[in-house]
Amino acid sequence: MIGLDRRPWPTAPRGIEVLRLDVRKRGAEDVFRTRRPDVVVHMATVTSLVMRGEERYRLNLDGTRAVFEHSERHGVKHVIFVGRHTYYGTGPDSPLFHTEDEPPIGLASFPELVDLVAADLYAATALWRIPTLTTTVLRMCYTLGPTGHGTLAGFLRGRRVPTVMGFDPLFQFMHEHDAVDAITTAVRTRPRGVFNVAGPQPLPLSFLIRAVGRTPVPVPEPLLEAVMGRFGLPELPSGALGHIKYPVVVDGSAFRRATGFAHRIDEDRAMREYRDAFPPR
Repeated sequence: MIGLDRRPWPTAPRGIEVLRLDVRKRGAEDVFRTRRPDVVVHMATVTSLVMRGEERYRLNLDGTRAVFEHSERHGVKHVIFVGRHTYYGTGPDSPLFHTEDEPPIGLASFPELVDLVAADLYAATALWRIPTLTTTVLRMCYTLGPTGHGTLAGFLRGRRVPTVMGFDPLFQFMHEHDAVDAITTAVRTRPRGVFNVAGPQPLPLSFLIRAVGRTPVPVPEPLLEAVMGRFGLPELPSGALGHIKYPVVVDGSAFRRATGFAHRIDEDRAMREYRDAFPPR
């Protein structure tokens, strides 16, 4: 098994060879050409919480394009693009459960999401653009667990977690191990298409915050943008505020039918393991 990343991974499990390469560069294509992988899992998209500006856009969209170009050119049979359920966006009129055929909404109010949506849509075009390639697009809900990686885990890290006063949206998440299982299930079963991936039932944000040992801090919406990143509260882009105001919940039934996937870890254990690994300070 081979991993490509610009960043080092000193704790990689035994059996995984990690090559520090930018997937957009010639060195990465040489790996495709010489190693001839059968399956490629593309996870190298970053959110606006990790990287800001034009470099993030180029990395997400150009990196995705490079993965599919290398795969088509060098005989890859199956590409899995791991996207995010936040693709659908938020809004007061959006449906409670999003299905795979719905378009993204709310991009005008959350421009930082545009590059992730563009990468997702580009990956989906491979379904008709490269018919010889089996393409699987996974729109995965938030993850939570003992590693503390991911958007939701970062949002919950501090002792106090902001909410929009008067709103308590449902949050959908799954344990990190179940997220890995979903990807490996897709590798094994090779479903063709776009699929939402979900785990246990969604929970109100206020309940989630308390369950991981934090304190919810309701803030009036006009003041919220001004206090983010201050007073011990996490920093969020202004467009992301809608994601703590309105729910983004996906219907994962199509993926379950296509692959037989079923989550194994419930929401209580996911929250408990996160709380134990990152006790409030």
